[in-house]
Amino acid sequence: MSGKASQEWPGLSGVNKRFAIVASRFNHEVVEKLVEGARRALWEYGVDPGSVDVYWCPGALEIPALARRLARQTDNHAPRYHGIVCCGAVVRGETDHYQFVATEAMHGVSALAGEANIAVGNAILTVANLQQAWDRARDDTSNKGYEAAIAALVMAQLFEKLD
Repeated sequence: MSGKASQEWPGLSGVNKRFAIVASRFNHEVVEKLVEGARRALWEYGVDPGSVDVYWCPGALEIPALARRLARQTDNHAPRYHGIVCCGAVVRGETDHYQFVATEAMHGVSALAGEANIAVGNAILTVANLQQAWDRARDDTSNKGYEAAIAALVMAQLFEKLD
């Protein structure tokens, strides 16, 4: 664990936990940075790099379906993953398409978080322009992939205490 990470969430540990990252290939340059941020956060809190699987799907609309399928996977009747981090970037364009994609992707991930027996972190950016997306995909702890991974890790630890 890095010093900064352990100071922000004392006692948080990803040791012996498995996570999936579901990422959209659309706007892939930004999404790759979100994925890097999510991986970095998980690794800083002790998740073994071999215990983080990344799944790429076509776009933000497909993220909830893939994440839902992964959330249902089991190993010996236990969930395969302790958590899933969803990463994507929906950038407003000139048509209404942005509104539909952003709404449905966010709704799908939110619904999954409420129904799944595992933690779900949401790093699907819904931004007005590409610069806003880059501002949220920096190489520091303000990276939204990093933040979503921390949220998923915190929730996974809380769920574990409740079981």
